Amino acid sequence: MGIDTSIIWALIIFFAVFMYVLLDGFDLGIGMLFPFTPEARDRDTMMNTVAPVWDGNETWLVMGGAGLLAAFPVAYAIILSGLYLPLVFMLIGLVFRGVAFEFRFKAKEHERHLWDKAFIGGSVVASFFQGVSLGAFLDGIAVSGRSYAGGPLDWIAPFPLLAGFGVMIAYLLLGSTWLIMKTEGELHARMVQVARPLALALLAAIVVVSIWTPLRDPAVADRWFTFPNIVFLAPVPVLVLVFIVLLLRSLTGKDDRLPHRLPFVAALALIFLGYSGMAISIWPHIVPPAISIWEAASPPASQGFALVGTLFILPIILMYTVWSYWVFRGKVKADAGYH
Repeated sequence: MGIDTSIIWALIIFFAVFMYVLLDGFDLGIGMLFPFTPEARDRDTMMNTVAPVWDGNETWLVMGGAGLLAAFPVAYAIILSGLYLPLVFMLIGLVFRGVAFEFRFKAKEHERHLWDKAFIGGSVVASFFQGVSLGAFLDGIAVSGRSYAGGPLDWIAPFPLLAGFGVMIAYLLLGSTWLIMKTEGELHARMVQVARPLALALLAAIVVVSIWTPLRDPAVADRWFTFPNIVFLAPVPVLVLVFIVLLLRSLTGKDDRLPHRLPFVAALALIFLGYSGMAISIWPHIVPPAISIWEAASPPASQGFALVGTLFILPIILMYTVWSYWVFRGKVKADAGYH
């Protein structure tokens, strides 16, 4: 029995996209949190928490896109054709975010507010259109044979737009819990206050998506609510409730023994569970609802050739990512950096 390289590639792409959501999510969330922190000193501290690591996060986005092209070219062609506009808007947002990040530190004091606005706008646009792209993907892409059969504006629909706001909420929660872990004093206290309603808003978004998706697609309902699947998949919603309770408890401030990293860990767990639930709902389709990973796959020889290089470089990317976050661990003080 041979190795199914299509499944391996699906797992690699799943992992790469999740790593991007994880690492760039709190970065984009910090940009969207700027309106809650008008003081220049606090904004400098917020940016300093991610300054040493932020520009390596897009590595995972590139890996996910390149892996999709190499392993599933049919899916790549269909998905990019259907989501061309929201993906272009997302990239424009990331460009504004990146340029503003670098130029803000070099700008004169009276010009810095312009780059702050660019940083906020780029973060909002990138986050929203990432969610729209995800929602349009989950909502189903019109396909005829092996080609895209829809229009350029099919992504303008209730579910993708809802997903856009849902991803913004998720990134805001990641950003606020990251700052809880990395800052202290007044900024830390303000982020605790911000994170509480965001946690409840994320729970509401998860509930809405969890109800909407099976009602819209009977196949998803069968996946989650038929026996024995309902037994095997029950831990997913149960764990969502467990981590929501843990997150809210860690934000009460009544128990100083709880580490400041706990809210961030709980938020990460919620994002992972939501992401995994979506993957379970569409499996094994890589272009919902019609094309499976095997139907979209490139020849096994092509997948195997690309897999050799990927399995070589993936541990290197993981090692330098872990090393960079380890080196810059700890709290960030205003005007003092790490300590």
